[in-house]
Amino acid sequence: MATPSPEAPIIRVRSWDGNTPWLISGHEVARAALASPALSANQAKPGYPSVGPGNVAQPSPGVFLTMDGAAHARFRRKLIGEFTVRRIEALRPRVDQIVADLLDAMADGPKPVDLVSALALPLPSLVICELLGVPFADHDFFQRLSHESQEVQAGPEHTQRALAELVAYLNDLVLAKQADPTDDLLGRLLTTGEFDQREVTGVATLLLVAGHETTANQIGLGVLTLLRHPDQAAELRATDDPAQVKDAVEELLRLLTITQVGARRVAVEDVTIGDVRIKAGEGVIVATNIANRDPAVFDHPDDYDPHRAVNHHVTFGFGPHQCLGQPLARLELQPVHPALLRRFPTMRLAVDPAELSYRDSMPVYGLNALPVTW
Repeated sequence: MATPSPEAPIIRVRSWDGNTPWLISGHEVARAALASPALSANQAKPGYPSVGPGNVAQPSPGVFLTMDGAAHARFRRKLIGEFTVRRIEALRPRVDQIVADLLDAMADGPKPVDLVSALALPLPSLVICELLGVPFADHDFFQRLSHESQEVQAGPEHTQRALAELVAYLNDLVLAKQADPTDDLLGRLLTTGEFDQREVTGVATLLLVAGHETTANQIGLGVLTLLRHPDQAAELRATDDPAQVKDAVEELLRLLTITQVGARRVAVEDVTIGDVRIKAGEGVIVATNIANRDPAVFDHPDDYDPHRAVNHHVTFGFGPHQCLGQPLARLELQPVHPALLRRFPTMRLAVDPAELSYRDSMPVYGLNALPVTW
């Protein structure tokens, strides 16, 4: 199969099961594909390009990420109010406090420290647990199941067993909230009367997994990137300009694009994307990580440039399925990097870079551990 390039932004590729979906890698055509109603996110439709044998999913109530049209909009309309910039911004003092507490614990503990387990994982886990009303005391349990349910190269029995165990845990939690209402996101969904218990459990599963896996991996890789760019790290450490911090975080989001398996769709009708006619039933993979390095849109796309003037990245997707939780992710990412750099100005890797272990077999790319010292 051909290699994606700016000159060939839509090409055929061969997937693990022998099928030949379209790979979309250009920035402009990626946005067009993600916005097209002719391309479905429903994993159960014939022709959908699944990630691997362990990720051939069946529709689940409440997992609106894999729904289209009115079914998708039904959940999104109700949830979008929970993730408005104004509502999420109200969480900033709490997020700042969580960051400060985690940094205090790092400073008081032994060195070297694994930044993933000490900071990158607990920060988004604590925030999403408080938002949803999930006991943080159970975080080791649901993080393990979340990890196992996403292993691309694992067999379907392995991933489905982990997912079923996670769903059962959250189902019990939702039943408890149904019997004794709580003032958290899941409790509020139940009290609307618009969703049944199985649907709320599906929403809980989706938001819990997405709410900590993605941000945790972004933090770890973001810190590693800053350690490799000491001049830009020093600039971020010194600034008190929120706009400058925002630009630095957006550039890390663009450069890293941790969702390494792309946004997957299947055509439900014939559609033209760019210059290519995609027929109904054909699979589509939108490679957002490649689109975010399209030289037609981003000058020197492989460089980390926190002063990039225009940064219309597609890390959070585009169109109707654009990530609902992006305000929350930004709220967690913007304070953590400057605070970490100020607290530990001499921070450095505690191992040879060649010893770092990466999550190569997961849909969301990241580090298994990041040993640092100061």
